[in-house]
Amino acid sequence: MRNEAWRAWAEQLATGVAQVDADLRVRWLNSALAELLGCGMRSAAGQSLALWLGAADDLAQARRALDEARFVQLREAKLSTFDERALEADIGMQPDGDGGLLLEVHALAERSQTASPLSATLRGFAHEVKNPLAGLRGAAQLLQRRVDGAELQALAGLIIDEADRLAALANRLLHHGGAAQLGVVNIHQLLDRLSELLQAEPSPPRLRHDFDPSLPDVRGDADRLQQVLLNLARNAVEAGARMLTLRTRAEHGVRVGTRVLRSALRVDVVDDGPGVPAELRDMLFEPLVSGRADGTGLGLALSREIAHEHGGELRCAGRPGETVFSLYLPLEHAP
Repeated sequence: MRNEAWRAWAEQLATGVAQVDADLRVRWLNSALAELLGCGMRSAAGQSLALWLGAADDLAQARRALDEARFVQLREAKLSTFDERALEADIGMQPDGDGGLLLEVHALAERSQTASPLSATLRGFAHEVKNPLAGLRGAAQLLQRRVDGAELQALAGLIIDEADRLAALANRLLHHGGAAQLGVVNIHQLLDRLSELLQAEPSPPRLRHDFDPSLPDVRGDADRLQQVLLNLARNAVEAGARMLTLRTRAEHGVRVGTRVLRSALRVDVVDDGPGVPAELRDMLFEPLVSGRADGTGLGLALSREIAHEHGGELRCAGRPGETVFSLYLPLEHAP
């Protein structure tokens, strides 16, 4: 059992701290953790860790920390609070020398608190584009009925599908607070779709595919991820690229903010354009920043926001003649 001096010290911490015994029952917790969980310090004593760390995998990791006498870190663990709030936290677990575990709990900010202010701008933008999209779709439907030839009808169908996808994105931003609609996503299907869209451009770039076919599906919003890939590719073409390489790989130990993804799917969009101007490198993903006179500066900012809401990241590297935009998506929670 930890001595009273140690507990008095831990009681002064703003970080949540707890001790659990060999049966994963709470011996003690400090007031910071009690407040976080919405429970009393005395009433929590003797309770099973499973009451607020309910995921079977997380409990198995706690048992491993005990059995192997080693430090284990949980990332974005879901906590069940006693006042029924949704909460996520990073939790460090290590043997306490008395046959139990010492837990250090760092609560993560709620997503509503960390949302980018760009979202409000995008909702306004979404409202403005709905009417033009409806007109575009109607015109494409008329063309599809009137033109001869399967190729022209397929191109009209492509316009209709893209108008529908953008209208769906606009509706989500307007009516659902921008919440992502998560499902199983095959990233290579999105890249194949991207290739079709690029080849339908008046002056399409040359494309090279460098895919790892062994990569698993990810969990995400297919429409939003498609928009990220389209933004990256079109930015490259509009900047003067003539060749695009679409590449997929698995990568391990990717740092995203304060977290480290054990495994991630990486999608690279590589172009042979002139590269990012030096004066824009440090603010490339900020809203309203563009290297083109006719650019809106929203595409890359939106793309990074979408990457963040998927628990991933968007980065840029390279040099003139080989600019690489890399989208990272976590594989830990993939189906």
